Amino acid sequence: MKFTSIFYGLFLLSVLGIYWSLANQKLRLWTLLIASLVFYASLHIQYIPLLLALTFINFRLGREIGKNTSPGKHTHDWQISNEEWQYAQADWNRRRLKLLWLGVILNVLLLLGFKYLPALLKLFFDIQIHSSNASFKSIAPLGISFFTFECIAYLVDVYRGAPATEKFLKFATYKLFFAKLISGPITRYHNLATQFNTLELPTSDRLVEAFWLISKGAFKKCILADNLGIFVDLCFGNLQRAGSGDLWLATFAYGLQLYLDFSSYVDMARGSALLFGLVLPENFDFPYFSTSIAEFWRRWHMTLGDWLRNYLYFPLGGSRQGLTRTCWNLFIVMLVAGIWHGSAWGFVVWGIFHGLALAVHRLTDAMSDRYEHLEHFWQNPLGVVVAWLLTQLMVFTSWIWFRLPNLQDSSLVIQRLWGHSADEQFAQKVYVEALNMSQYQLTCLLVILATLMGIVYALKGKLKLDFNWPVKLIFVPICLYAVWLLAPEGVPHIYFDF
Repeated sequence: MKFTSIFYGLFLLSVLGIYWSLANQKLRLWTLLIASLVFYASLHIQYIPLLLALTFINFRLGREIGKNTSPGKHTHDWQISNEEWQYAQADWNRRRLKLLWLGVILNVLLLLGFKYLPALLKLFFDIQIHSSNASFKSIAPLGISFFTFECIAYLVDVYRGAPATEKFLKFATYKLFFAKLISGPITRYHNLATQFNTLELPTSDRLVEAFWLISKGAFKKCILADNLGIFVDLCFGNLQRAGSGDLWLATFAYGLQLYLDFSSYVDMARGSALLFGLVLPENFDFPYFSTSIAEFWRRWHMTLGDWLRNYLYFPLGGSRQGLTRTCWNLFIVMLVAGIWHGSAWGFVVWGIFHGLALAVHRLTDAMSDRYEHLEHFWQNPLGVVVAWLLTQLMVFTSWIWFRLPNLQDSSLVIQRLWGHSADEQFAQKVYVEALNMSQYQLTCLLVILATLMGIVYALKGKLKLDFNWPVKLIFVPICLYAVWLLAPEGVPHIYFDF
């Protein structure tokens, strides 16, 4: 059941009808939980028992970590000395830390087992699992990466002092909520649990915003991203025949496709949640208009960036232990981000590339603080343009390893980005027969798309202008009709693989 399918629309409307006809909060949570299980069953029914078991295990671990069973400081003072109390408190904190590590290791092993076991066995023991790594990944539970990261975040938050929930229904509904289950956004439990306590029927403005997000997301996915994907697949699927110009076009097109595809999923997820009175966090903030790689990671996949900062970068020491240690911490964080995306070496290279870029940016910042003329350069218009161009060049070229995680393929693309002519049949097969346009026309379309994104950024990101609700309401049926009429069929979201 895809977000862009008619079946999902019927499913969503049916669940909404039941959900808002119930006045009892507990019954609404049950409705959401059952609907989420039905939604996941339409995709991977065999993994429902596993997800329920893991949800229960993390719920119980959270309760144990959150218990305060050590002797109270002011309770029975005549029976327990201050020294004994401190010893008991330290003992209890050690037990909580052990439980936290148990939960973190359990979730990490689960992730490693499903996503990396075939590659690890082949690497260290030369054992090839019967199915290939690609087919193995396709039968791993959808959304397992997002599921485990949310579990780890919950356990760490409870360990740090946030209250552990005593209600399994509420925790299970949070964990399995169908709008965010497959590809995020990564959501903290306490943010959503607070909203569960104050569920109210959405206002007319919120309803329009919800349907606008869903229809806008469907348009971005089916009309823009999927059609860009046709050219990307044709070009990267025929590397031996593609020329340098074709590969640059495909690299740029893939960067746009990935952003439009992933952000469209988040739009539809947030729109769906809004219909139930729930607000999910935003995940993108015009990342391709960033003027540094650090700013890019504050704008791209924002909930993953927030997770990496709070649960990895800060525990490693963040920027508190000197410039060298800061650069090393940034490198480790991005290496983990690369490994999180997949077991192929291309994702590791992608993570290393971004880690080095963040370290170079931090060093450049340090130099700018020392040399005033350098700081002035980065702040003037020319410096801003140069910084933007360098950032986007780095980001878009790094997507090559993301799209082609097999190092043999990605290395071939890197080698042929300059001075390589295309096979004569490539232009005929790709541009004339498949796309029915020339390379020049495709370039113009990509430039127009990028320009339109720039206009939207200027209006919404800088001037804070947005359509009012009547205009959005007009565009909802137009977007949905365009999707129904023009969308390619059967194209899954890219981040379903992660």
